[in-house]
Amino acid sequence: MTHPALADYLRTLSSHTGTGMGPLPLGACADMLGLDGLGLLLAPGGRSAELVQSYGERTLALEDLQQVQGQGPGLDSARHGALMLLPDVADAPTFATDRWPGLLGAIEALNVHAVFSFPLRIGIIALGALTGHRTRPGPMSTAQLTDAFGLSDTIAQITIATATRAELPATPLLDEPGLYFSEVHQATGMLADQLDTDCDHALIRLRGHAFSHGRPLLDVTRDVLARRLRLDDNTDGPL
Repeated sequence: MTHPALADYLRTLSSHTGTGMGPLPLGACADMLGLDGLGLLLAPGGRSAELVQSYGERTLALEDLQQVQGQGPGLDSARHGALMLLPDVADAPTFATDRWPGLLGAIEALNVHAVFSFPLRIGIIALGALTGHRTRPGPMSTAQLTDAFGLSDTIAQITIATATRAELPATPLLDEPGLYFSEVHQATGMLADQLDTDCDHALIRLRGHAFSHGRPLLDVTRDVLARRLRLDDNTDGPL
């Protein structure tokens, strides 16, 4: 049965009257779910999954690691509508170690030892994911899983309702939209122009530099935007 306080949050979210989705009480939800952090990723219209709301000191770093590799439990859950439960990152199933080489060790280095990603979906439509983590290993309880499913289902309903309002075709999905990795898009466009290539290749260069140098993607991105770092065929380092 859904936790009474969480049920109140779900009713509040469902009755929100703003033009988009209101801020989520992710801190309170994380506490009730026994998690140390939560991140909401949205992938409207089939676009790349974006972190739009978060709670927890390690959430941004966890998402950054996945952005570097372009894959991971949260991104895979958002893209494919798949439930990803990793109660012990150090003892992950073979499919996870094969699918995300090098990622799980880097997640452990953040002192994150359990990751749980719940897809936001309506039928076959994948809308994003709600990803939680803990600094200690161990599964979520049945009651916690039930609450997490209830929360993700409600967020999915609100997301699809907002995105499909015919009378408001340009309505943002959030009342106060803010993409945590918006600078990555800016740097990708800038790098694509410098390299005279497409944005997909430019993003691969950004990710590759971050991965090979063991740096957060956002740090590399900000160096490119500030022109402290140039990535091209002749220069791949500080200016």
